[in-house]
Amino acid sequence: MNNPAVGNKVSRDPAMTDVARLAGVSHQTVSRVLNGHPNVREQTRLRVQAAIAELGYRPNKAARALVTGRSQLIGVVAQNSTLFGPASLLAAFELAAAEAGFAVSLRRVKVLDRASIAEAVEHHRDLQVAGIVAIAPTASASEALADVPAGVPLVTVDGDPSRSTPLVTVDQAAGAFDATRHLLDAGHATVWHVSGPPDWFDSAGRVRGWQHALEAAGAEVPPLVAADWSAAAGYRAGQMLARMPEVTAVFAANDHLALGILRAMSERGKRVPHDLSVVGFDDVPEAAYFIPPLTTVRPDFDAVARETLGLLLAQVGAGDTDPVQRTIAPTLVSRDSVAPPPA
Repeated sequence: MNNPAVGNKVSRDPAMTDVARLAGVSHQTVSRVLNGHPNVREQTRLRVQAAIAELGYRPNKAARALVTGRSQLIGVVAQNSTLFGPASLLAAFELAAAEAGFAVSLRRVKVLDRASIAEAVEHHRDLQVAGIVAIAPTASASEALADVPAGVPLVTVDGDPSRSTPLVTVDQAAGAFDATRHLLDAGHATVWHVSGPPDWFDSAGRVRGWQHALEAAGAEVPPLVAADWSAAAGYRAGQMLARMPEVTAVFAANDHLALGILRAMSERGKRVPHDLSVVGFDDVPEAAYFIPPLTTVRPDFDAVARETLGLLLAQVGAGDTDPVQRTIAPTLVSRDSVAPPPA
């Protein structure tokens, strides 16, 4: 078949009419297939999809938006950070969006403050995105999102659970409760906690879960050891805790803190888990290769991404702006960093 998109040299990008010609259907049928229309026979759909793959046809998203009345672009606002949790959430959402036929426009901000987030939201509105997802794990970010105009489809990830806005989050408190309970079940009288930054909702939720587990067991609640998310902060906290013989179990707010604690204990001659048990949070890919392999809490970032996309598309498609909130339960991953306390 003489097709401008087939051969050693392509004079132009393949068009919808080229797909229709190769598949032996009308261009209206190709359009129905691209838009997921149900009134297309499966054999015809497969033939059109095969032609698209053979020609390397790429739909014009701007033109499709004019026809369908809906942009195929989703705006995402996120902090310019390499922290494992936010980065994993972002990667999972981009994949979920792509599988649903949407592209992602990412606007990173240096600081999660009102001015930065307002600028990022306006940037996405100028692009006429279908909706906006904001990864907003801090109080300042949550306050800034209150300025988003009504009518703009918006879902917050890891935001403030007290706000009446669509939200998807990992159940931080439940994960921390399970981590603390795991240490208590191993025989420890109490569990110390090295926390993340106090203005992060993730950190606050993990503190609540830790306290709840201790109080439910009738165990003493030790003083909170405040830190940030870094291994360096964990190392400093570990240096202090290693000098306290009464400390036999530590729940770290993330795996990087746990890594710093493990090094500090090793330098102080404390063996994990023989002298001290440690549990982290996040299940970073390296956690299974720490010495010893780290017991930790694994968030289901894929489930968070799918729920986020679902809530956003519900607003885009049906104007559903009910303040639905979805909480995704994490999973405790047991490895070798927990044992009964020393006799």
